[in-house]
Amino acid sequence: MPCELVWATTWMSDANECIAPWLGLPELPVVIWPEPSDEDERGGLHWKTRGILDWAAGRPFAWVDDEITDADRIWTEAHHPGRALLRRVDPRQGITDEDFAALDLWLRLHAG
Repeated sequence: MPCELVWATTWMSDANECIAPWLGLPELPVVIWPEPSDEDERGGLHWKTRGILDWAAGRPFAWVDDEITDADRIWTEAHHPGRALLRRVDPRQGITDEDFAALDLWLRLHAG
């Protein structure tokens, strides 16, 4: 995969022990979350959005989550200089073949 895969989950490092083996993934880095801000909730911004943009530090990134909204997309466009794909998944289904295809296409178009 032409990207650096990281966990951006509240499971934190437990994701490496509990989820990664089921998915056949190696141990991955984990995004460390800042304390949630009241500013996030006022604008409808997901509390993870600022932390993910801090982690990305201007680099292109793709974020897959079941709680992404248009507010997160708009804020990312306004505050992140790099390319970004924010892909919302259905929490009842998880990541589907369609999601993987969208990620694959985005990565191939924006690799390098």
